[in-house]
Amino acid sequence: MSDETDRIAAFRRRLGLPAIVDVHTHFMPEPVLRKVWAYFDAAGPLVARPWPIAYRDDEQVRLKTLRGFGVRAFSSLVYPHKPDMAAWLNQWTAEFAARTPDCLHTATFYPEPGAADYVRTALAAGARIFKVHIQVGGFDPGGELLTEVWGQLSDAEVPVVVHCGSSPVAGEFTGPGPMAALLQRFPRLRLIIAHLGAPEYSEFLDLTERHDGVHLDTTMNFTDFFEDASPFPITEYRRLRDLGGRILFGSDFPNIPYPYTHALEALERLNLGDDWLRGVCHDNATRLLDLP
Repeated sequence: MSDETDRIAAFRRRLGLPAIVDVHTHFMPEPVLRKVWAYFDAAGPLVARPWPIAYRDDEQVRLKTLRGFGVRAFSSLVYPHKPDMAAWLNQWTAEFAARTPDCLHTATFYPEPGAADYVRTALAAGARIFKVHIQVGGFDPGGELLTEVWGQLSDAEVPVVVHCGSSPVAGEFTGPGPMAALLQRFPRLRLIIAHLGAPEYSEFLDLTERHDGVHLDTTMNFTDFFEDASPFPITEYRRLRDLGGRILFGSDFPNIPYPYTHALEALERLNLGDDWLRGVCHDNATRLLDLP
């Protein structure tokens, strides 16, 4: 671990980065996290290949690892796959944020009666970022049960990390279409499209260009592991550079099958410039999330 810590420290020195902001990390109730890890171990349908968890450690060890990497702010992304989970998950993340000051208070929701109520409760309690997994949840983000939820989030200007791309397995409601329709109704939403929208990269870049509130996170993108399955088109590097102010670093820590440093070095080898990389790894998220 010391070698990895040293390499990330050297990366930060090269860029003059005071720290790293990681918008896509997972901290969950222990029983839920164990089930997630078991799913990866079994190479479930959304994995479909060997996926060794690189940071399979106790919670306090994982926190110490992130802090050792110089990560000053991160998220505890949770997501329900069925009704009657989200409110309980939100209670846990609120408690986790209270005891973990460098973790952004995170929340989630699911299309179900009462969703607007528990989202209102989470916002009142200080939630700074939400997570929705369209693929795992298998729901239409534009459904009637979420109308009031999206309205609240739009008014509050709280970002939502959305896994809506069709990688690794397309679902009925994945892809850019449902997000485009949602943004037609709520154009002021602050959405963070996970994994740069893989594999519909070009379409989600289009959406980002059309809507000022749309951002993209780099979670797993450009790593050897991800490029093997969902390569980002070289022809879109120019647009990626031009939209640099709305690209945010995400890692998927701890559920990644390679060292954390590889995600950072994979971005560096794009050669899109130090200013671009500083923005992605720190400045853009600091601005979006209004961090000190």
